Amino acid sequence: MERRGTARARVVSLLASILEAKRRDVASLRRGAYGGARQPLDAFAALSRGEGEALRLVAEIKLRSPSAGPLSRALTPALRALAYARAGATMVSVLCDEPFFDGSWEHLEHARAALDAERYEVAVLAKDFVIDESQIREARHRGADAILLIARIVPQSRLIELASYARSERVEPFVEVVDERELDAALLAQARIVGVNARDLDTLVMDAVRTKRILDRVPPGVAAVHLSGLREAADVAEIATGRADAALIGEALMRDSDPEPRLRAMVEAAKAGANGSR
Repeated sequence: MERRGTARARVVSLLASILEAKRRDVASLRRGAYGGARQPLDAFAALSRGEGEALRLVAEIKLRSPSAGPLSRALTPALRALAYARAGATMVSVLCDEPFFDGSWEHLEHARAALDAERYEVAVLAKDFVIDESQIREARHRGADAILLIARIVPQSRLIELASYARSERVEPFVEVVDERELDAALLAQARIVGVNARDLDTLVMDAVRTKRILDRVPPGVAAVHLSGLREAADVAEIATGRADAALIGEALMRDSDPEPRLRAMVEAAKAGANGSR
């Protein structure tokens, strides 16, 4: 059996490798030239719910996970985005990292174009390991309405700078946290959307107790999003009774060649669970 310290070192090494590759990517992104962009949708409104309203669902496009390996490629990112919209997702999350997740900025662009072509006003989240403003410009150019900022990978001062820059580019900063310290950093960055990852980035261990504790600390007026670990409609119904405004569904949907039945069941569970929420 692998010792816990060894497993943690392996995960930390993976994150370090991702960030090193990202620094190389940024060098090329900085040379990009960008024209005008579409008017972004209101990502904050898309993920906020009022008293008794249904939990909002964010459906993810991710072709591979470093831990789970290859996922379904039965649908293109564009067709999968449309399937998610038809099933009732209020946001589509698109992995943009290529070396570790087989994602790309083109996937984001294709998903946004497909949704716009079919007149779906579904917000799109650019999901990357953001360390530089050039990634935010690229996300806006490709059609993102929001961009993921991971509190764990940048100093607090840098998180504040990146969130401010995102707002100046009319892209909503969606800040991911795992503990109280990171939540405080997100709030100092004036994040209106905070995602609490149930999976600790240092260990990859799921912790429902910690996740609920942090979600409960997210103040009113900030959209709280549950990240990771939800696989079935019953999981969604349980989260819908708590503080969360929204929940992200990732690998469970990406294992399905046709994700609509599972996502529709989750959407219904989100509605049913709303009766006991807040």
